[in-house]
Amino acid sequence: MQTRFILINTSHAGNVGAAARAMKTMGFDDLVLVAPRWPNVLRREETIQRASGALDVLSSARIVATLDEALDGMTHLCATAMTPRDFGPPTVAPREHFESLFKKELEPQSGQGLEPEIAQNSGVAFLFGSERFGMLNEDVYRCHACLCIPSNPQFGSLNLAAALQVIAYEWRLALGAYTVQSATPAPALADASQVAGMLAHWEQALTAIGFLDPQAPRKLMPRLNQLFNRATLTQEEIHILRGIAKLMTKGSGPDR
Repeated sequence: MQTRFILINTSHAGNVGAAARAMKTMGFDDLVLVAPRWPNVLRREETIQRASGALDVLSSARIVATLDEALDGMTHLCATAMTPRDFGPPTVAPREHFESLFKKELEPQSGQGLEPEIAQNSGVAFLFGSERFGMLNEDVYRCHACLCIPSNPQFGSLNLAAALQVIAYEWRLALGAYTVQSATPAPALADASQVAGMLAHWEQALTAIGFLDPQAPRKLMPRLNQLFNRATLTQEEIHILRGIAKLMTKGSGPDR
């Protein structure tokens, strides 16, 4: 499914670069600018700096004179506008709208006012207006839905690139999210024998410092066993606990 992000009359070069970065983080690369303030905006230093490495998105981006050119090949249009209007497409949260589109693809329904199914060969476009005055009414009227990001009703204004990032994230979730890659290697968990050896060491240490009375243990060690089982100890943590037990035993000697 083709996805396109369209920026209309963008006035700040930095927002173009930040938008490219936001798109790339979510795996999108089709960016079209409609009559931006700066004709050379894709080559401006601020744009390149704010792209922060998403230069491939900038290099493939297109600048066109009209919205008609930007919409070529697109079949489902989503406006992004917060200003209330007395007429136009339904205003919906991004996640709600995207879920409904795919539900209708899986469970076709009939009736008035329903969105068409989203086929795999569809072109979906997200339109963003100027930072200064938003989207024009005539541009919003062309869209199937007006996406509104749920935000503080007392302060709902989002930076252009920030809004694009939210929409791109929600659309990526709808299409199929990327898996989260662990930043750390999987820990080597301690096995039962290692836990038992550590507990035996702790039993000696607790006895040495007088905390455990071998004649009246009162289920102390089984309770510690349950505690450490819930902790799911790693091999490194076993070494730490045994080191503590060693010092406890040493500290209980005659030179204490």
